Amino acid sequence: MKLAFSTLGVPGLPVPEVLALATAHGYDGVELRAHPEEPVHPDLGPAERADVAAAFEAAGVEVLGLAGYARVAAPGDDEPVLDEIRRLLTLARDLHAPFVRVFPGAATDQPGPEADAVAARRLGTAAEHAADLGVRILLETHDSHRTGADAIRVLGPVGHRHVGALWDVMHTWLGGEEPRETYAALSPYLGYVQVKDIAAADDTAPLPLGAGVLPLTACLEVLAGQGWNGWLCWEYEKRWHETATPLPDLLTAGRDHLVRLLDAAR
Repeated sequence: MKLAFSTLGVPGLPVPEVLALATAHGYDGVELRAHPEEPVHPDLGPAERADVAAAFEAAGVEVLGLAGYARVAAPGDDEPVLDEIRRLLTLARDLHAPFVRVFPGAATDQPGPEADAVAARRLGTAAEHAADLGVRILLETHDSHRTGADAIRVLGPVGHRHVGALWDVMHTWLGGEEPRETYAALSPYLGYVQVKDIAAADDTAPLPLGAGVLPLTACLEVLAGQGWNGWLCWEYEKRWHETATPLPDLLTAGRDHLVRLLDAAR
């Protein structure tokens, strides 16, 4: 498996410094938070996009994906959501990123069939543009659809190879789903896996990997046992928790912890 970290852990850090961290600490790729407050976002011009892509290529680091904020099950008109996804897809194409992350974002935490149908319709429409650009849209297990069982209610009806799933291990755990259950649900759709650690269900401030309660060992045992060989991305949510330990101080230990878990799981 390849290892990446998200720039959510180093908010606002310029691309050259992100790449220096990735190479210094042995990471294969980086997930870029595609938000206007970050250096990389959909409003970048062609020259800036080319510079970012060239910098990643020169460093030998991959752009794993763009973490966007489109909410595909949110109430309202389809077009603003579709336009947001199209802009993310175009940026991903220009940066040679294989994935774009979207959220479910339904109006309640117990969405009904209508929210599922809205999300499936929007993703099905966006899938054609994604296919044209060679990028895959991933629905993250998050907010209103936090488990694998929730996500497949949307992904199943879409039925398009350019729409898949991003497994966030915290949200499936918070939803009461065992790793083997999540994998069974998402395996036909799985793009990559976000790992992290927290102290408790009511305390989700980021911790070093292995220092909290999330079932990382069980997750990696399931993945390795099934022969899955995709990406693991450490999403350390420093952006929302300013007092958390800076991510650069933890990157080497975090990589080493994941490698140990993978070696034990094989």
